[in-house]
Amino acid sequence: MKVKIEQGWHDALADQWEMPYFGQLAARVRAEYARTTIFPPAREIFAAFDACPFDNVKVVILGQDPYHGEGQANGLCFSVAPGIALPPSLINIFKEINADFGVNGPIPSNGDLSRWARQGVLLLNSTLTVEAHRAGSHQGMGWEQLTDAAITCLNERKENIVFLLWGSYAIRKGALIDRSRHLVLTSPHPSPLSAHRGFFGNHHFSQANDYLVKHGKTPIDWITA
Repeated sequence: MKVKIEQGWHDALADQWEMPYFGQLAARVRAEYARTTIFPPAREIFAAFDACPFDNVKVVILGQDPYHGEGQANGLCFSVAPGIALPPSLINIFKEINADFGVNGPIPSNGDLSRWARQGVLLLNSTLTVEAHRAGSHQGMGWEQLTDAAITCLNERKENIVFLLWGSYAIRKGALIDRSRHLVLTSPHPSPLSAHRGFFGNHHFSQANDYLVKHGKTPIDWITA
């Protein structure tokens, strides 16, 4: 099956495209887009992979599924398009970044995290589509098999990646990662329900940069909007 996705990722996941589950998933997703409102826009389903080519990945942030509100999801986890109001979890992410690096100014007003992706941050949701206003509605359709395969490819074929796993769902994905080859940082989720239980003060962003520098990689500019 021909899938429109960044070539490095297309090659890394080549075995997945021919598996029965992926053909079934693709057919079901096409039917869902024809039936009702699905986010993100179809052209942005693989935006996380397109924005951060396989060969460029230095950091992985794992989300669960896309935002389900109108105009929010843009294919990158926790990210929204420019001009869209910042969701609460993203506000808390920006607050932690400012605190981590001792920045006293306001948090960015631009929630488009493609600026991180261009530096090597893969912003990957485990499920890549969702029905409008129905959180988790496309979980269990097959996306998880594909995104788990992506994590496994990175684990096996690359060295010294930083995985930021926030909340119990993402933390469970840590079972796919060899901690002797990569850095895995875990904490509660940045949502308002849990951020005060350990997301705030986790210092994940500075720890990620310290690890990248230690292994000869350029750190991420987390702050610049």
